[in-house]
Amino acid sequence: MQLQSVWNRLESVSDKEEIMAFKHTTVLLHETVDGLNVRPDGIYVDATLGGGGHAFEVCRRLGDTGRLIGIDQDADAIKAAGKRLEGFGEKVTIIRSNYRDMKPELHKLGIDSVDGITLDLGVSSYQLDTADRGFSYRMDAPLDMRMDQRQKMTARDIVNGYSETELFRVIRDYGEDRFAKNIAKHIVMEREKAPIETTGQLNEIIRHAIPMKIQKTSGHPSKRTFQAIRIELNHELEVLRDSLDEMIDLLRPGGRICVITFHSLEDRIVKSAFRRNENPCTCPSHFPVCVCGKVSKGKVITRKPILPSPEELESNSRSKSAKLRIFERTNKTT
Repeated sequence: MQLQSVWNRLESVSDKEEIMAFKHTTVLLHETVDGLNVRPDGIYVDATLGGGGHAFEVCRRLGDTGRLIGIDQDADAIKAAGKRLEGFGEKVTIIRSNYRDMKPELHKLGIDSVDGITLDLGVSSYQLDTADRGFSYRMDAPLDMRMDQRQKMTARDIVNGYSETELFRVIRDYGEDRFAKNIAKHIVMEREKAPIETTGQLNEIIRHAIPMKIQKTSGHPSKRTFQAIRIELNHELEVLRDSLDEMIDLLRPGGRICVITFHSLEDRIVKSAFRRNENPCTCPSHFPVCVCGKVSKGKVITRKPILPSPEELESNSRSKSAKLRIFERTNKTT
């Protein structure tokens, strides 16, 4: 009933169409929000707001004094989520920013600690399906891939400006493609003839750099390279690596952070950060007692990641690589 009433409060058909236009099926929705253990009077941050799917479910569980802060750097996401969540009124504050700036943004609101944080990493279905954003290798469009369109640098600048060695590093490290060296070589060869402007052009270059027999058994040949360029352009792993400890520090005792990852590079960073915050001791294993003075900040709730159910996989194929990990703060040391 509450969900329906909020939907009905949207002022016009165009408002509803605007939300539906930002098409993104929320992954691991109930697993994530259940994992937060939402307190009706708590303060929660959706650090990758997107279309507001997780945020909406959190808001449904908040009482009159509860609060939701939504953060996203994508203007289209901000607009869609704003419409979707406006029925919750003053409970919701939406900020256009990168989650790496969560602490100073919360400080501006007079908030120094929160009860829960969600992170749904990667690229949204809307971004993939909107051709002119340049994220997808399935549509021909200008090479863009910016999460934040206020950023000047685009994927075109990487493809045409990076040296062959730099391209090799990006595709190898962020795409984990065994043909990274050959792909980088082909990109440099082709751009010497003319600048590479579109996703379609890049697709063709990659296709010629990978043996056909491999393409027939390994999915789309461009998948790994496009992922690598997107990660490099938006500093995705760097931001994640540099932000997790600070976000855990923001949690109140009993507060939880829920992180959904979509590839092994992200998942390794999250898994490592959670383990380190649970057991930060750096003393040699043969020491009888800890002398380093580093104190555990909490506990890992998910010893193994939570995966999408068979039903979710059937209804949303893009959820197949999703993994949810949860950490709970139990000791406030900072």
